[in-house]
Amino acid sequence: MSFQLLHHGAVDGVTGSCHELRLQEGPGILVDCGMFQGQECSSGGACEEHPGIEFAVGHIRALVVTHVHLDHVGRIPYLMAAGFAGPILCSEPSALLLPLVLEDAVKTGITRDAGLLQSFLTRLQALIVPLPYGKWRDIDTGTTTTLSVKLQPAGHILGSAYVLARVKTGARSQVLGAEEIPGGNHPPGSSMAPTTGMPSLICFSGDLGAPHAPLLPAPRPPWRADVLVLESTYGDRLHEGRRTRRVRLQGIIETALRDRGVVLIPAFSIGRTQELLYEIEDIIHRNRERFAAQGLTWEDLEIIVDSPLALRYTQVYRQLQNFWDQEAQRRVRAGRHPLSFEQMTVIDRHEDHLAAVDYLQRKARPCVVIAASGMCSGGRIVNYLKALLGDPRTDVVFVGYQAQGTPGRDIQTWGPRGGYVFLEGNRYDIRARIHTLTGYSAHADRSNLVNFVKGMRRRPVEVRLVHGDRQARQVLAAELRKVLRPAIGRIVEHC
Repeated sequence: MSFQLLHHGAVDGVTGSCHELRLQEGPGILVDCGMFQGQECSSGGACEEHPGIEFAVGHIRALVVTHVHLDHVGRIPYLMAAGFAGPILCSEPSALLLPLVLEDAVKTGITRDAGLLQSFLTRLQALIVPLPYGKWRDIDTGTTTTLSVKLQPAGHILGSAYVLARVKTGARSQVLGAEEIPGGNHPPGSSMAPTTGMPSLICFSGDLGAPHAPLLPAPRPPWRADVLVLESTYGDRLHEGRRTRRVRLQGIIETALRDRGVVLIPAFSIGRTQELLYEIEDIIHRNRERFAAQGLTWEDLEIIVDSPLALRYTQVYRQLQNFWDQEAQRRVRAGRHPLSFEQMTVIDRHEDHLAAVDYLQRKARPCVVIAASGMCSGGRIVNYLKALLGDPRTDVVFVGYQAQGTPGRDIQTWGPRGGYVFLEGNRYDIRARIHTLTGYSAHADRSNLVNFVKGMRRRPVEVRLVHGDRQARQVLAAELRKVLRPAIGRIVEHC
């Protein structure tokens, strides 16, 4: 009996994650169904401007969601419109967050009609099936082949998971559809599970978090996997350590405040915003008796979170403290409030947002502004950038990956050279200081990814690298070959 792995996104870049496990008899499951961003697209032509489903869905028995970032779930409305009516399996925190994420996505990109929106949310809620971590769940395939899935914590954002899929047949399993990379030990197009009659295990990493990230426990690899579909977003680099990044963030804020300027931090509403609040609260706590700048103590520094969606997510994060790591729970027991501290100001109403942008443009009041979107391709951060990029007292701090073709990538690339960026069709010169703190990435780096594979007691027969630019995949593949050969049979850089 055989199964096939198909990839409908995140093959040539980092967005649009969508992977299919299809049994030879025909039924299959999807792992994620994400939106493309920037210039990235699928081989079938789906892209940011045309985000439809370009593959058949009638045989898909379930969708398994690794986490609720839009590049992993943003095409779910289109999947449902294409006829998918199976269960949507996800972790318990993701079950609470997913409707919030998709409600906003539908409002922004599809319709604001209240009736249509409510109809969609009602259908969506009926499909969501929360799964506890570490518990197997059988999928009804309608065949004699048994297909089960299990979620394990991935440490990326609250509720994130990697997926183990178990395929049990009476004969040796075979994986079809992969191209052979030179140097492998197996014939082109297949890789064999190690033992006749033994279940095949396929691991979909989703997005793995870095160890020692704020709030969440580090991911632990599975005991074994025959095939590993592994993200490679930062497969070509190493992150700064947590202490180093905290010191750098503090230094950037202090420099900006000395100039009486504004620090702009583009951040996704879910995950990165909460991690930044957690880290900034700790900086303020450690330096509460020091001056951040002349005449301004750290305790008087205002942190503006300008995102109604981030507010909703942060409230859910606070409700789910039992999923936080031990360090975060110790802070709560000590009377601290890592996600809701005195210096925070949350802006909800659009009118208040516009007033804040206007005020900061005129007065340049020293403060820190956290706003979405993380790649500057939309959301309230765009208005701040249009107003403040031309001010040399402004600092823009990137704390996450910027996809090719996004305004964030352009600012990151051309800003340090005194360049310009187009925002909503208009050109804006960049005089602000531009910083990149890779240590705040919620993604594992090259060393973390290699260690995830090394941590498996029985190494994969095949590793497929997805969710990364070409250079990231190539560098990670070379490192895996160097460190793990001959324990791994085949490494596929392009799926």
